[in-house]
Amino acid sequence: MKRLVSIFSGLIIVFILFQSCNNDAPVLHNNVSGKANDLLVVISEDSWKGKPGELIKGTFGQFQYGLPQEEPLFDIINIPPIAFKNIFKSNRNILQITVSPTVTKPEVLIKDNAWAYPQAVVEINAQNIEQFEKLFTENNEKILSYFLNAEKKRITANYEKYYEKAVYNVLDKNLGVTMKVPPGFAVAIQKENFAWFRYETPEISQAIIVYSFPYTSDSTFTESYLTAKRDSVLKQYISSTAPGSYMTTEKRIPALFNVIEHNKNYASETRGLWILENDFMGGPYIALDELDAVNQRIVSVFGYVYAPSKDKRNYLQQVEAMVNSLKMNKQAENDKINSQVKMGN
Repeated sequence: MKRLVSIFSGLIIVFILFQSCNNDAPVLHNNVSGKANDLLVVISEDSWKGKPGELIKGTFGQFQYGLPQEEPLFDIINIPPIAFKNIFKSNRNILQITVSPTVTKPEVLIKDNAWAYPQAVVEINAQNIEQFEKLFTENNEKILSYFLNAEKKRITANYEKYYEKAVYNVLDKNLGVTMKVPPGFAVAIQKENFAWFRYETPEISQAIIVYSFPYTSDSTFTESYLTAKRDSVLKQYISSTAPGSYMTTEKRIPALFNVIEHNKNYASETRGLWILENDFMGGPYIALDELDAVNQRIVSVFGYVYAPSKDKRNYLQQVEAMVNSLKMNKQAENDKINSQVKMGN
């Protein structure tokens, strides 16, 4: 499938071409290589040391919000075009940069599965640095989202195939929702309208808490209300062996709160840090609070990571994919309500 989008800038017509492979067709590519969140940048040494490299590093090397230490969105690897041989062409994320007077058409090309599967590839072609800067500045958010979404889709596709059925069944039966988490997660606590499941190793812990409570008014979807509710649930159920310890959200560093749609339902997403009061534990979290209109309730999912002395970006990204797999059992009825609400507006 190809989509052609034209951007007019003075006398220059810039084409952004979105190319993707038909996922229903037979896949003839090799699997992608490289680690999660690796980004291979194919660029000349002069461009890398100049303004193009500065812009690329500023966008893809910016720090991930909501982590206790500084970690970039992507781990950038740069090579010159002459070194871009077959060994590199299977990389999961590839950004190709050409800045040269020989370029006949300034453009941004976005391709799926150019040399491997599932692969994300972006080409930026410009005749000079000024043209590149304009192209990149106008499209950097779109390009960044493309690579971020590609990483999320890879994780989600894996969980769709292989997931822990015990957790799936507990949520389905007791909370009227489903989620897909990888094998190895075990249910730690199971109560009415509450479940806590986790994956533990000697080095890290990934865990998800799911609970629900009545939806009473629009004021429910405020950061202060949802934070207070979350903290009350965490204090009730999550603690360590230290006397008087309990989990809560860190207040000294502001959380990132956004109202969103999830599965076409009204929802909010929060990213921040958690701590254990009266103990020395903490880490990053992502929370999803979603309206289940047909049942007049809020379903809340709180996913967190504990990985002392380790980078946490990838672990949290995995938890985020699990959190976003949330589905309401009565979503078809919610869809009807959501449609009626939108028609009324």
